[in-house]
Amino acid sequence: MAKTLKRAAAFTALARALTAGARGGPSLGTRLAALPRMVRATSRGEYDGGLRIAMIAAATAYVVSPIDLVPEAFLMVLGLVDDAVMVTWLAGAVLSETERFLAWEAHRAAVIPGHAVH
Repeated sequence: MAKTLKRAAAFTALARALTAGARGGPSLGTRLAALPRMVRATSRGEYDGGLRIAMIAAATAYVVSPIDLVPEAFLMVLGLVDDAVMVTWLAGAVLSETERFLAWEAHRAAVIPGHAVH
């Protein structure tokens, strides 16, 4: 059930991001440029994206790796389906996480350390 919800959230984020340009959301270039900042902020402990970044890195490694759970040579089309699902999930996860990071970054820029707002 939890995997289904995460998968649905990733696909929803993918669809939302693909239509964001028309609605004024962050562009794909803005999102991709945010990736190094997101990794840096996570490694410093400022941003809580550690597990999600690790999952994105693992999915990327899986997609680019020559070793595959379902080899294309034996199962033809079915061997490509697992790659297609992984790439789709990866795109949705990257888009979702960068959107979340950009919102966090914008909120963080608006906060002045040491000042309480009433």
